[in-house]
Amino acid sequence: MAIQQLDLFIILVYLLSTVVIGLVLNKRAKASKESYLLGGNSVPWYMLALSNASGMFDISGTMWMVSILFIYGLKSVWLPWLWPVFNQVFLMVYLSIWLRRSNATTGAEWIKSRFGGDKGAELSHLIVVIFAIINCLGFMAYGFVGLGKFVELFIPWSVVSPYVPFDVAPAYVPHFYGISLTIFAIFYALAGGMLSIVWTDVIQYLIMTVSGIVIALIAMNKLMDSSLLVPDSWWSPFFSWNLEMDWRPLIPAVQEKIKSDGYELFSIIFMMMLCKGFLVSAAGPAPNFDMQKILSTKSPREGALMSGLVSVILLPTRYLMITGIAVLGILYFDDLNLMVNGAVDFEQLLPSAISLFVPTGLMGLLLAGLLAAFMSTFAGTLNAAQAYIVNDIYVKYVEHDPKPKKIAFLNYMSGLLIVGVSVFFGIFVKDINSVLQWLVSGLWGGYIAANVLKWYWWRFNGYGYFFGMIGGIIPALTFPLVLPGFFPELPEAILMLYFFPVLLAISFVGCLIGTYMFPSTEASVLIDFYHKVRPWGFWQPVRQMAKSKGISLQKNDDFKRDMSNVIIGVVWQTALTIVPIYLVLMQWTAMGIALGIAAVLSIVLKYSWFDRLPSEKEKSTELSEIDMKEEVIQ
Repeated sequence: MAIQQLDLFIILVYLLSTVVIGLVLNKRAKASKESYLLGGNSVPWYMLALSNASGMFDISGTMWMVSILFIYGLKSVWLPWLWPVFNQVFLMVYLSIWLRRSNATTGAEWIKSRFGGDKGAELSHLIVVIFAIINCLGFMAYGFVGLGKFVELFIPWSVVSPYVPFDVAPAYVPHFYGISLTIFAIFYALAGGMLSIVWTDVIQYLIMTVSGIVIALIAMNKLMDSSLLVPDSWWSPFFSWNLEMDWRPLIPAVQEKIKSDGYELFSIIFMMMLCKGFLVSAAGPAPNFDMQKILSTKSPREGALMSGLVSVILLPTRYLMITGIAVLGILYFDDLNLMVNGAVDFEQLLPSAISLFVPTGLMGLLLAGLLAAFMSTFAGTLNAAQAYIVNDIYVKYVEHDPKPKKIAFLNYMSGLLIVGVSVFFGIFVKDINSVLQWLVSGLWGGYIAANVLKWYWWRFNGYGYFFGMIGGIIPALTFPLVLPGFFPELPEAILMLYFFPVLLAISFVGCLIGTYMFPSTEASVLIDFYHKVRPWGFWQPVRQMAKSKGISLQKNDDFKRDMSNVIIGVVWQTALTIVPIYLVLMQWTAMGIALGIAAVLSIVLKYSWFDRLPSEKEKSTELSEIDMKEEVIQ
């Protein structure tokens, strides 16, 4: 079904509404640096949760998740652990609380509260800014490629080319579309900062919810009159040593895709994802839009509530759409247009199924929602990158107290620069999966060692952080260029996952070298950090330092409870993922079991997590107490 004028009108109305929101909120955003980057810490936590969920409902990730559900069935629920998706559970249980207690504006600013102001802290601040900008550029290129591939199917180049005054090679048509639609995201993100991002994200979430329900109902209606021709193992989330999924009698191209993905030894992949995912999650959020949303909450309690709500409102809605599209793709595979450059591209399942099955009007709404999902991710990531360039480079090193008008101008200019560079990188990206694997297994792999140690080990200093990050970032940037030539037999798509232990080891050695070559962080900095954040881990020497200065610091004994809640939360989150899949597949018994597990664990978390969250007044009480002890520390 070709896109109709009504659909185009709905899309245009949405795009113009984002411009209006940016203009309306522009004045409030200009009030101060905090207003622009954090919304003045005045946005309700549930709106930030809706915004965060909308930002994660990105078009590129959705295209990838549709393709893996089509191919791997219920076993695909484990593959998002590559991110890992359960990092939201760690944030919900304790890390959002710790992060928000710092009162920082960005992740790089948080470094000062942990390592102080010595040379090591300066180097740490610099390297985390570099990592954050690389991370943001990678994510923006990732979203940019998905958007272009998506739009190309609905608006053929033959329709647009007469109005373009220059030639565009066929291979770069998706990039042209990506650049064109990125302009709208740039406008409202630059004009209104965090406030406009949150408000547009809420609208986007509502659109995506309606769209997900519509797609699920269409798929269920089609499934009533047909049956899914899939391998038997497709229906179960459980697996043995090997994947044991044979598509050859049904769709041979799928078997080729499994081979190129490298997931046939599924148990090994699962164990690597679990190990890497646990470490990534324990390291805390990467310096992107997720961290900015946590820092934008009003209190540590609201930071935890925001992270907890994200899983509840994101997973069921998103998987209604993902499952619906995957089901339609299987039922009508021969009718879909998945051929790209002579090969089947399973990432085209989402746009192809929409163009074939969604009626006029609803198609416009759905396309507006998916475009909104792209713009949400793009704008949130852009806002995070701007925060690092303006707050952590210009304000820190160039002009310490610029006027609000100067800050606004710098935000605009840095935003345009970031977009230009990310678009340039996006032109060289082959597909969604390749950049996703580099982000989650390469770049984040280099992030882990230093960012785990910063929370849990008192002796870890700024130099250790700097050398650890260098030891992670350099291999993450060079391994993808070098390793394929040495290991051509390994699937390129997951090459970085196989070499994650090597990358982690190099980074960890860098952490130890930097830590023991230089003195520990100043006692006053460590005591202040521990007093405000109150982490568990290896902090006994800091409590002894404080005691020698007449300060009593209470030990955090919540490790066992927090880890128990993490395990419970991961199972709970997985059940929330499986429920909508079985709902669309109309597997009522399996859905009932998954729903029962989610309900029981929700009750458990109510008593073991929710009832034990810090009070709203915690922040002001702790800050006043540390202020009273300041003279004693000195």
